[in-house]
Amino acid sequence: MPASDQSGHRTVRLQIMLDRDELDSIDDWRYLHRMPSLAAAIRELVRRGLLLGDENSGTADNAASERVRSTDFRAI
Repeated sequence: MPASDQSGHRTVRLQIMLDRDELDSIDDWRYLHRMPSLAAAIRELVRRGLLLGDENSGTADNAASERVRSTDFRAI
């Protein structure tokens, strides 16, 4: 599913749940890097994480072979 239409507008909305510490860490990162919005900061962090995952593909795929819960993953 494409994330944007032909005009370049974003068409997918994603809802996530964060605890206060995670949100505070993202906000701190956002202000440190002068990001225009929380959404822009999260998109940039996801982009960087995906690039990092490509570099370390052997370790990133290990979670897929084990039974893990969403609560096993934290932003901080």
